[in-house]
Amino acid sequence: MVVAGLVLAGVAAAIHLYIFVLEALAWTGAKARATFGTTPEQARETRSMAFNQGFYNLFLAVEIAAGVVVVLAAGATAVGATLVFVGAGSMVAAGLVLLLSDRSRTRPALIQLTPPLLGIALLAAGLAL
Repeated sequence: MVVAGLVLAGVAAAIHLYIFVLEALAWTGAKARATFGTTPEQARETRSMAFNQGFYNLFLAVEIAAGVVVVLAAGATAVGATLVFVGAGSMVAAGLVLLLSDRSRTRPALIQLTPPLLGIALLAAGLAL
């Protein structure tokens, strides 16, 4: 179960890496505007905010990636799992904030929080065995 948890946490990291690209690198582009429902003017006006927010998503993805590497390559399970739990837990918390603050964003919130939540559950169960 540990590997399954790490895989799901890795999926969550990949999702957040994609969000980083949309927010920090492609915010004013058509794909990012369609994804986040912004007009060209709104995208221009919020570009610096999105750039900053994109990096938050990148840092969460890096935490998980580092944790996975530490568990699998270095064999330091406690350190690696801690990194995964912190990164994935932050993703779940951010998804809950989005869900509770704007019900029209239920689908993106569930996309953001479900893989890391499942990763946490499986990793914790695997470590408990």
